[in-house]
Amino acid sequence: MWELYDALINEIPENITVQDYCNGRLWSEVQTNQGTGVAMLIDGVSRPPMHPTSFFGEPLKKMAECIKSWNFAEASLGLAAINAWYNTPPHTDSLNITYGKNRVERDAFVTYQEEITDKKVTVIGHFPFLETRFQPICSLSVLERNPKEGDFPDSACEYLLHEQDYVFITGVTIINKTLPRLLELSKNAKVVLVGPSVPLAPCLFHFGVHSLESFLVTSPQKCSEFVRQRLNGSLFSCGKMVSLANKTNTNEVSL
Repeated sequence: MWELYDALINEIPENITVQDYCNGRLWSEVQTNQGTGVAMLIDGVSRPPMHPTSFFGEPLKKMAECIKSWNFAEASLGLAAINAWYNTPPHTDSLNITYGKNRVERDAFVTYQEEITDKKVTVIGHFPFLETRFQPICSLSVLERNPKEGDFPDSACEYLLHEQDYVFITGVTIINKTLPRLLELSKNAKVVLVGPSVPLAPCLFHFGVHSLESFLVTSPQKCSEFVRQRLNGSLFSCGKMVSLANKTNTNEVSL
């Protein structure tokens, strides 16, 4: 089950070092000389940390191994470290990324509206505006660890995902280790990973993902202030929403 995680870690160059990092109120941030990576923070007391208390000056690849931690606050930093490579230059310069001019333009729940009309659709994670953007035009099921009214609990994935046409999955599932099983259950669907926590990693296409709808930090200082000072507002003011599609149109699952 660690194959997906090993694939993400193994492609990170050995010579990139951590300059700074932080767990804020809602987000984790890791800085290198290449740029800044972010991931949503899953906070709370769980397993003890599995890595050293300080990563300053350490290889980014070593910090990325925190993604395997069962301490989710530590794993959140691990995913931010992964994104500090995949979601920054020079890695993104080699990819065929579609950039949005504003948040709505590359919002997956806007761009996929026509495609998912009259389809069976499951969204894992209760994203904003689902009730207005998806619910009126498709047969929508929302799975959520902390369900709101009308949501399914996340354990319903075992019963619902095999019959869906489209499955949209929050990048936070990489942190809580549920993504490999969700991809396995969704092998008959078109799978889209959504959110700033999603690495722009083509290796994810080998695990059944069709599209990566993510985020690039373009204002590192502003992002750092936002995360560290726990400011109100939106992370999206610090960068751009972007999309990376699987051009091979394959649905290979190798879990």
